[in-house]
Amino acid sequence: MKAKSIITVFIACCLTTVSCNKFGDTNIDPTRSSDLDPSLQLTNTQLRFSGDLESNEKVHLCLTMPIVQHVGGIWANRWGQMYIYNRQYLSSLWDFAYRSGVVNMVSAVERTANDPEQSNLNAVCRIMKVYEFARLTDMYGDIPYSEAGKAYIDRVTRPKFDRQEDIYNDFFTELKAAAEQLDPSKDQVRGDLFYKGDIESWKKFANSLRLRYAMRLVKINPDKARQETAAAFEAGVFTSNADICLLHHEDIQNTYADMRGNGLSAAIGQSEVLPRVSRTLVEQLQSTNDPRMPHFLRYYIDIINRPFDRIDITEQVKAQIGYYGVKPTDYIWDDWLNPMKIQLPNGKTIEIVNNDQKVQLANFLIRNNAPFLHMTYAEVSFLLAEASVRWGGNWGGTAATHYANGMRASIKHLSLYPGGPNIEDQQINTFIQGNSLIPGREIELINKQLWITFLMNGTEAFANWRRTGFPALTPGLTGESTTNQIPRRLEYPINETEQNRANVAPAIEALGPGGDTWTNRVWWDKP
Repeated sequence: MKAKSIITVFIACCLTTVSCNKFGDTNIDPTRSSDLDPSLQLTNTQLRFSGDLESNEKVHLCLTMPIVQHVGGIWANRWGQMYIYNRQYLSSLWDFAYRSGVVNMVSAVERTANDPEQSNLNAVCRIMKVYEFARLTDMYGDIPYSEAGKAYIDRVTRPKFDRQEDIYNDFFTELKAAAEQLDPSKDQVRGDLFYKGDIESWKKFANSLRLRYAMRLVKINPDKARQETAAAFEAGVFTSNADICLLHHEDIQNTYADMRGNGLSAAIGQSEVLPRVSRTLVEQLQSTNDPRMPHFLRYYIDIINRPFDRIDITEQVKAQIGYYGVKPTDYIWDDWLNPMKIQLPNGKTIEIVNNDQKVQLANFLIRNNAPFLHMTYAEVSFLLAEASVRWGGNWGGTAATHYANGMRASIKHLSLYPGGPNIEDQQINTFIQGNSLIPGREIELINKQLWITFLMNGTEAFANWRRTGFPALTPGLTGESTTNQIPRRLEYPINETEQNRANVAPAIEALGPGGDTWTNRVWWDKP
């Protein structure tokens, strides 16, 4: 469903996202409206998650996508690619989420609780609340949860920080209860941009999220991971690409106020020089003869501020140098390549320079109306494949079957992008047959494919890399790096450590030696 009726959505945005930095971002100003429509709050939260330009720029383009070595090379990538410290960028997600998604979903859940005429809306908002908080706790660790987003009694009280383990336990409780609460015979959910109010789809999404978060625990609490994985699977997870949770954005170049277009696409498109594809990703695609390679990887002559008018010169450049990605340690101007001459289809011969010889993401991936894939059947298949390897048993198929289903689904869902490829089944079959699971390397191979599936979703790629260690990344260390290891979390904002010092102190202590650093690990990220 496209993000329409945007005027009413922005009215909700204006009423619910007034900054209260003076009193602490995790509280609600009592002057805000007390009678907002919860369905508009749901719309607002769904739209902002992938439509907000600032947070998607900082968290995806500047930090997580280069950290996991999907992209790199330009100035905006340097913070994540080369581990250059920027406290403002590390705080961006916190400030954005607590001012918008958290306050909206906490409020919407409370407004609809115990109302039989809004039972389904309440369940959907509970699921969305978990999803919103999960991104926060996975990136920061212990966070305000049970007291976050609630109206305060005075202007001094600050919310406590909950332990990530306790937060995760509540996630499982909430997702189970919300899925069971959903009932097609009850109220129709309005304002839902994900599934247009389809109740069965929301049940599958809740259970699939439960599977995702259960598998986060495979190292820190394998028994709990297996228990929750089994419960999620039995309750009913995604079974095909028809179940994918995504938001279709509009073909509009986002601004900081207009979020109808894809926020990550807007961030990429406003760069004078667009990010290049990391050599790590290029080599993975090449080593497996991945049929997505010629569709993902393209050469263009950049046109400043007009990314979709770029001239595609892929075939001419590829004929001379193949696919040439940016090394994790390099800017686009490093590893200098001498000019080369190519002939355009119109017969004109031109000279292309170094920048033009570093491969880029294809236009269809970064269009303003590119969908944001919140959760896919491919991810579910790969997680079930890993569960089969770790614990044996029957999870609806063998590890090999789920692995093959994941690869097929991941390739097929590219057709959901406007202008995306519809790769032939024969190519997919050849790819699957040539990349079967290898005994002793199953978890590595499964999660390398999941890493590719998470292209354009940096926060999930980052979480899964920390969870599994795959792919094994060579740190992008340079003379500019402010740490000698790959970051593993985001640091708490200064205003939180100063204004909520008593409550944040136990959370910082729980991080271990060094405290609140971006190289320390969240609870589930066990070495």
